[in-house]
Amino acid sequence: MLQLHSISLLQFKNYTNRSFDFTNRIVGICGNNGVGKTNLLDAIHYLCFTKSYFTRQDANNVLHGNAGFRVEGNMELFDKQEKAVCILRETGKKEFSVDDNQYDKFSQHIGRYPCVVIAPDDAELITGDSRARRTFLDLLLCQLDSEYMQHLIVYKKIIEQRNSLLKSFFETGNKNFALLDVLDEQLIKSGDYIFDRRKEFLIFYLPLVKNLYNEISQKDENVNLFYESELLQAEFAELLKLNRNKDCMAQRTTSGVHRDDLEIKLGNQSFKTIASQGQRKSLLFALKLAELEILKKEKKFAPLLLLDDVFEKLDEDRISNLLNKVCKENEGQVFITDTNEERLSSHLKELGIEFQLIGL
Repeated sequence: MLQLHSISLLQFKNYTNRSFDFTNRIVGICGNNGVGKTNLLDAIHYLCFTKSYFTRQDANNVLHGNAGFRVEGNMELFDKQEKAVCILRETGKKEFSVDDNQYDKFSQHIGRYPCVVIAPDDAELITGDSRARRTFLDLLLCQLDSEYMQHLIVYKKIIEQRNSLLKSFFETGNKNFALLDVLDEQLIKSGDYIFDRRKEFLIFYLPLVKNLYNEISQKDENVNLFYESELLQAEFAELLKLNRNKDCMAQRTTSGVHRDDLEIKLGNQSFKTIASQGQRKSLLFALKLAELEILKKEKKFAPLLLLDDVFEKLDEDRISNLLNKVCKENEGQVFITDTNEERLSSHLKELGIEFQLIGL
């Protein structure tokens, strides 16, 4: 089992110097808006992913007026105690270590402490553009497959190099197709791996999402999810060859797995266009709970689950159903934030499980 026993925050977001001990599997974090509930969850996310869930710049997570931060967590993994530490130095350099062994590459840590987050902004998975859904899928697969992560890193790097070369073609008129061929060969290798892994994974992930959605909504609403990729219609090498002139004119790579998407239908119509707010939230929970189940199956233990302010605009029955699924049916450690301590405490007591409440 994976469990976080304590965490210490130094100059992290709104925390000057604070420590928390987590004595139960279910932890409620309550308080008014702005007191640091989400910041505490984000610190836990740093321990799992070496980065923030909510912002791309590490410097944005430093306490105002200070330089650098430190997050330290005491973890238990398969009955072994471990100390994970993330430090942002005053110079802007970030370091991450487990039991004082510092990583050369942060990517080496991904998947060690699997974690699932459900937060208000995750609605973008349903209503946003394809990038949000690709990022979600990639992060899940990176926790499952380190080789996938390495191919993804290479793919993104080669795409940048290829796009830069295409732009130089346009600006200088000098078209070095020999160099483009070399980049294409490297891109195809990683692109094909990413496509094959996504396709293989989604064969069982998408039906699981649909089943969970029907459980949450308690009826069959004919929601269907599909993997959209140009590589389903043609080989990547063929697409790059066919679109070379188009790419030169556009000054960017117009085909590849960086354009993949998950299409979601409600009946025969676009889900995000016609779905109600309740339906959107139910689908978001289904996507995340399917992620939770798959990580548990592959890792042989339940990941950490971070629920940030997920009860807003949910009726009491939906709150009870969600908590039953994540707190009773799931044996992993759960951290839940809520502005309403009485509401959270009441629902957890109804489940008949032990829990800890932290007031901020």
